[in-house]
Amino acid sequence: MQLDFAAKKRTILQHLAVLDAEYADSSPKGTVDMGIRELVDEINSVDGLVTTSSCAGRVAVFLEGRKQLAPNPQDEDEFEARVPPQVHSNAGGKGLGGRWLYVSHDAIEISEEPPAMQLRTLFGLVSPEQQTEHDPQKDSPRFVHLKFEPMILHLLTASSDHAQIVLSAALQAGFRESGAINLQRRLGAPATLMVAVRSSGLAFDAIVGYQGKEGAIVAMVDEMYLRTIVGIANERFLVNSDRINRFRLALLGAPLQSSIPALSGGKKLPSPEWEDATARKQRKRTEGLRRQLAKRDTITTASQPGAHPEPESLDIGGMFY
Repeated sequence: MQLDFAAKKRTILQHLAVLDAEYADSSPKGTVDMGIRELVDEINSVDGLVTTSSCAGRVAVFLEGRKQLAPNPQDEDEFEARVPPQVHSNAGGKGLGGRWLYVSHDAIEISEEPPAMQLRTLFGLVSPEQQTEHDPQKDSPRFVHLKFEPMILHLLTASSDHAQIVLSAALQAGFRESGAINLQRRLGAPATLMVAVRSSGLAFDAIVGYQGKEGAIVAMVDEMYLRTIVGIANERFLVNSDRINRFRLALLGAPLQSSIPALSGGKKLPSPEWEDATARKQRKRTEGLRRQLAKRDTITTASQPGAHPEPESLDIGGMFY
């Protein structure tokens, strides 16, 4: 295994080992999501793999950043003074002054009981009836987005073989937009691949409000629309959880007869039952690679006892982009 990878993994694990009260990262939540912490720990126990960032999936309400700076510092200060505080997250959102108004990594409970403005209040939105009537398009406001984002997981891998197995598991589980970067070798050393496990198929983004001239965050939709959108997000949390479980089973559940025995981890879990045609093709390709590696290692060991030659270049271009 590369010394460079081993050093990076050691540093990452030391960072994750601190108490939750002391740990902080750049995500809106600031810590590893509880819904994915067990999977992160399992992956990090595998030789040749380490997670670098993760999100279990989330529903969020986000205020866009300003489209342009205020004309002068005095106006800028006056504008910021009118902006209400964040509702749930201390971390600033993306963009110039953008921020998270609400973030949850779990389904949102929708009560059938009053108050009628339950979700508007939760997201920090005020009723348009409470504001002076004006045209949001004419005033060039900052829009408020309600979005759902499925799991995303980044892994650093020690070799292209490790990366291919992770990608195969991701595709089998339904994370269709997964891929790898850092394919080029650096100064003659083996490439250290970064694999992104992701899918955009479950994601959605809906504009639900805007920030007016006075700083108030105004709803553009009624409570029933918000309840409908949140209901859709809750359903997608279930699909997302199912895909996470399939990914875990595909990566850690099946014993692997290959030159990377550490990936099996000694676990004897059932293999995932579902896979589409693309995932099956990639799985067959990976299984063939494992058989080739196992056969070559057996021949090499027999002819050169104790030798551990570097594997030959493998054509895995179809797995990466």
